[in-house]
Amino acid sequence: MASLIPCPHCGRRPKEEFTIKGEALARPAADASWEIWFDYVYLRDNPRGAYKEYWHHTSGCRRWLVVSRDTATHEIEGVHDAAAHKEAAE
Repeated sequence: MASLIPCPHCGRRPKEEFTIKGEALARPAADASWEIWFDYVYLRDNPRGAYKEYWHHTSGCRRWLVVSRDTATHEIEGVHDAAAHKEAAE
């Protein structure tokens, strides 16, 4: 049985419709130092447990989502539109 992702726009959909794009990080300011940009672009944590990732609903609504899931159990704790995540970070 396929894992289902609860898309806020399309409802519960198979995970194969999505593409994982990585950790949901706040983007640095345009004038941030090169060290900060290097860390943002190239360095990632690989935690065990709760984690927020950007997912793209490639074969569905084509929206960017932030999926909160547990990396050990793959249990999804929540999903929301990435635009709302960006507004919350500002």
